[in-house]
Amino acid sequence: MITADYARLMARYNRWQNGSLVAAADGLDDGARRADRGAFFGSIQATLNHVLWGDRIWMSRFADWEKPAGGIAESPQITPDWESYKAARLRADADIVDWANGLTDADLAGDLSWYSGSLQADMVNPMALCVAHFFNHQTHHRGQVHAMLTAAGARPEATDLFIMPESA
Repeated sequence: MITADYARLMARYNRWQNGSLVAAADGLDDGARRADRGAFFGSIQATLNHVLWGDRIWMSRFADWEKPAGGIAESPQITPDWESYKAARLRADADIVDWANGLTDADLAGDLSWYSGSLQADMVNPMALCVAHFFNHQTHHRGQVHAMLTAAGARPEATDLFIMPESA
């Protein structure tokens, strides 16, 4: 399915792309970041908060991070303001990279068991599938944010994986 090297690559990609979106959104005022733009979670900031919440919920399963409060419905409000979001995102991205750097192929070979609050069920899935979903979830919602930022006149960086800088 996937390898630990793939997870490390995607952790770096996640950090790079989040930095791009934050830099682009920094050029908007608070009202523009919070404006309902018709996306599933409404605004740029709400969608970014949901991604952060999703990262924290999955990392609570992968690496014993503290489980975030609330469920999916509360995820758009996980941070109270833009500065808090930026600090939390920066920390999470660094910690995800650290986690991925310690991951081995053997870690990905087993199953992951957890209780899904959204499905109200105990779950067991291959760890590799869960890690692939984790990175896919980030990419999916960042695409929504990229479109909202572009529509708002901001210019995030390109999203092509093959142009990611080595320093990312």
